Amino acid sequence: MQDRTTGVKVSQTAGPSGKPITALRFSGDITSASKEAVLGTYQGLPPEVNRIVLDLSKVEYINSSGIALIIQVLMQARHTGRSIHTFGLSDHFRKVFTMVGMTKYTELHADEASACAAFME
Repeated sequence: MQDRTTGVKVSQTAGPSGKPITALRFSGDITSASKEAVLGTYQGLPPEVNRIVLDLSKVEYINSSGIALIIQVLMQARHTGRSIHTFGLSDHFRKVFTMVGMTKYTELHADEASACAAFME
């Protein structure tokens, strides 16, 4: 199987209280080749960004290396006091994320509205 490029767009949205939330919107595949797209994008966020949603609704495939990259992001976020909520996973990847323990670091949501609403205002 040929890897599809990992796309990522960073955008701002507002939570229910109007406070800003940064969205990292991924597309394509997340694999070992995605290090710059996943880690690089996260690490390039300004330090004042502390409320983040990961939009995985357009991700077609995530392998174990891709999961490891996402775990690195989640662990770095926890270490620096950032809060991350995740949405848009297929049923299969929701099950995988739960099985590997990623729910210790991020809540999984069905859609962007519920992910944004989960931030403590």
